[in-house]
Amino acid sequence: MQIAANAVVSIHYTLTNAAGEKLDSSEGQQPLAYLHGASNIIPGLENALVGKAVGDKLSVTVEPEEGYGEVREELVQEVDRSNFEGIDVVEPGMQFMAQTPWGQQPVTVVKVEGDNVTLDGNHPLAGQTLSFDVEVVEVREATEEELSHGHVHGEGGHEH
Repeated sequence: MQIAANAVVSIHYTLTNAAGEKLDSSEGQQPLAYLHGASNIIPGLENALVGKAVGDKLSVTVEPEEGYGEVREELVQEVDRSNFEGIDVVEPGMQFMAQTPWGQQPVTVVKVEGDNVTLDGNHPLAGQTLSFDVEVVEVREATEEELSHGHVHGEGGHEH
């Protein structure tokens, strides 16, 4: 079976950045399972997998616009330290959930200067060119329940 919309796909992958640094990998773990066509993975990788089958190996370079997007400066914001009531220490690298007009959004503390805390709502990989080494290990038809929920169930997927 070839990878197409509504297929459940399991892949092993290694993700590196433009400098060749390993950012993530499924090595030594269960393969990543996703529902193809349901926006479960970034578009650049999903598009490259169309038509592939079990046993296929490929290297994919994904530019920011097909990955986690470009860095959006409007998502970097300075807030007052008082917004972190009850939290004794706020330092760069910490992540929080912020309430935005679009709902909850993860933000990362990038700078703390006195009572000013700079937060970044961009995905940590925004603006980066990413490289994936991928091996397709399973392709199957999705169940009706997986299709209605928009994600994989069972091993390597979501459990309800």
